[in-house]
Amino acid sequence: MNTFNAILSSIFDVVFGWFGAASAWIDILFWSILGGIVALLVYKLVSNQAGIERAKNGIKVHLLEIRLFPDDVLGVVTSTAKILGKNALYIGHNIVPMLVMFVPMMAILFQLEAHYAFAPIEPGQGTYYLTVAIDRDAAPDLNTADVRLEAPDGITVAARVPTPDEVVFQLRDPSAGDHVLKLHLGAGDNAEVVEKRMAVGGELRKVPYMLTKGWEGYLYPGEGGLPSESAAYSVSLEASNGGPAYPDRDLGHMPGGEGGVLLTFFLVSIGAGLALKGVFGVTL
Repeated sequence: MNTFNAILSSIFDVVFGWFGAASAWIDILFWSILGGIVALLVYKLVSNQAGIERAKNGIKVHLLEIRLFPDDVLGVVTSTAKILGKNALYIGHNIVPMLVMFVPMMAILFQLEAHYAFAPIEPGQGTYYLTVAIDRDAAPDLNTADVRLEAPDGITVAARVPTPDEVVFQLRDPSAGDHVLKLHLGAGDNAEVVEKRMAVGGELRKVPYMLTKGWEGYLYPGEGGLPSESAAYSVSLEASNGGPAYPDRDLGHMPGGEGGVLLTFFLVSIGAGLALKGVFGVTL
């Protein structure tokens, strides 16, 4: 996961913003259309186009039989059964291509969300909770009393609440900047050091939403993941109300936040795919 995210992030960190830092909506629309085109090309390459065409034509033929001979009960039943069979064949031809097609689409979507779904934390106000979840498979003997937070200037650590499998730090009134929170997992000089970034104020930019070794890392590639041998399973930041620390980014006339970027991406990419399938000679 870490390698996959690192490769994609190194690419998209460069190509996003070609239209200017303030034109997030152009990036979202452009890459959504491109995602639809990529999905079409992958679908065409992987799918059995001839088989899909035969299945669709078979369905049309049997539907025509029903319309031409509606009084032939046996014929209608037979044609209906054949339609169901052709439909099952059509679905079978689509399952694998659809799954393969979603890989590049999801890669683009997750990078778009990392860059444009969230805004930095407002500086100088609010209370936030940094939660460190311990991976007991990797560190069965780690005492949460030995988990410490080294905060930079501008971040006030107001409280520390340990439980058997996690530690929660209360952070208050962060100042503007890209801060690095250093977590020490373990006692003495052999303690593992995990760094969690925190984006506060300043210009709109990609924010470090979550640090994890779980599958959620694919969804939030805002910063590098945790190695498999780390004592921490995840390090996350939440607002005092239990919601995300990072607010939804205002995208103007487009819906913002994770849901907004997701909705725009799917509507535009699917629309682009349907509109351009004839241009690329793809049978859906």
